[in-house]
Amino acid sequence: VNSTAQGYHQHRGVDLDSQLDNLSRSGIFEQRNFYTGFHQRLEKLDRDRLSPEDRADYDIIQGQIALSLFDLDIAQTWQKNPTYYVELAGNAVFAPFVLEYAPLPDRMRHIIARLGKFPGLMLQARQNLRQAPAIWIKVAKEENDGNIGLIDKDVRAKVPADLKSDYDKAADTAITALKGFNQFLDNELPHKGTGDWRLGEDAYKTKFRFALGTDRTPADVLAAAEADLQTVRARMLETASGLHKEWFAAHGSHDELKGTVRENRIIGEVLDRIAAKHSTPAGYISEARADLDEARAFVKEKNLLTSPPRDNLQVIETPEFMRGIYSVGGFDPAPVLEPQLGAFYWVTPIPANWKPERINSKLREYNFYKLKLLTLHEAVPGHYVQAEFANDLQPKTRRVLRSLYGNGPYVEGWAEYGTQTMLDQGFLNGSPELRLTFQKEELRVLANAIIDIKLQTGKMTDPEAVDLMEKQTFQEAEEATGKLQRAQLSSAQLPMYFLGWRGWTSVREEQKKKLGDKFNLHDFHDRALKEG
Repeated sequence: VNSTAQGYHQHRGVDLDSQLDNLSRSGIFEQRNFYTGFHQRLEKLDRDRLSPEDRADYDIIQGQIALSLFDLDIAQTWQKNPTYYVELAGNAVFAPFVLEYAPLPDRMRHIIARLGKFPGLMLQARQNLRQAPAIWIKVAKEENDGNIGLIDKDVRAKVPADLKSDYDKAADTAITALKGFNQFLDNELPHKGTGDWRLGEDAYKTKFRFALGTDRTPADVLAAAEADLQTVRARMLETASGLHKEWFAAHGSHDELKGTVRENRIIGEVLDRIAAKHSTPAGYISEARADLDEARAFVKEKNLLTSPPRDNLQVIETPEFMRGIYSVGGFDPAPVLEPQLGAFYWVTPIPANWKPERINSKLREYNFYKLKLLTLHEAVPGHYVQAEFANDLQPKTRRVLRSLYGNGPYVEGWAEYGTQTMLDQGFLNGSPELRLTFQKEELRVLANAIIDIKLQTGKMTDPEAVDLMEKQTFQEAEEATGKLQRAQLSSAQLPMYFLGWRGWTSVREEQKKKLGDKFNLHDFHDRALKEG
């Protein structure tokens, strides 16, 4: 399935676009044998005799092998997480549906072939799954309903007339299998045992090392994030005070309050005023498109980097089967082997059946200013630009490796650092409202690291995590609830933003010190991004 998404369509005479992954137990063990065999081959090489670039690639491969074996043997996602199978099924259909690697009739034939194999995939899932936390079951059902909608409505509406009969037959077979899997999630899997979504301290420390590609420990990162929390709040108070004096002169600067209470009151009142300027559910995505045009123009005006040569970015709604973890938005890069096919900036629409208070909470969190920051992060100059640089890396083998298995802190850190650079260069005329909103995002980056480390190691309860997000980092209830769910669904991903942002800033400062007056921001960005 991932091969289709990355533009790799044939392997040793096999048409991969018509196939599904083999997730039977024998298929899982075949994966394991592949990774261990690859590791043994690498161990025969003398790493120290490789060039610096080759050593980097060697380390990437070894790290990915370790991470994959961790997932197979320790985390055992294939035995514990039903979303693993649901998201694979969704991507199996979605990639050939939206990526125009072949004429539509050919891609529909690929989808038809895959749909016919869904009963086998769902059977493998039922045979493999031994237990699952309740939250994983809940999200799997929601995403699986998205799969059913994708097959039954979106794809069916685009099927050519001469393939309609074949599609209807395959779709009915697949939908029956998916509905049967939902029944399994309702009636059988909960009785097998709930397990725990937390990795625990030892397992988390191991995953942290390989998922983040860092020699820093969770304890070290946690201490740094907690220390920075107070520093950022102090900067927020400074930014907010000027706006507060302008907007709330009638009731003064709350000098009767002290310490954190006063900070929260002043910052909270200003953020509350900022949050009131927001879009509507109907205009949410169109505003994101307008923000993208604005960001592109500013990057060009300030010459911050070399703009990607391709114009292949589309702004679309987040696929339903991916909304469990992408509750706000996300980025799906262009296929590494077919970058001309396009990349996608996902924006998750607000469901029409939400209660008014949920809708309002979401719109307030992703207000006029925060929606701009989301676009800077996910698209330009963030993930889209970084991925386009990566897709031009040479030689081709290195491009494929680093695009498929890019370092998370490098990727997420660039998106945060790039957003900060836009503001530092005067984006939106140096708006203090935008700056304060971004400082709030910096608090959220810190909270991301803190809650992931503490929740996964059993040092924080769910209510404590929500309290940190809502009361110390000014997040709306809807955002805090969604982030808690994300922390329960993933591990060692949320700290990437903090670790990477600080890493990019550190490297820039090293270069400035080294080059002195010869330092050029455009050249630094291009040079660092050209590592892929």
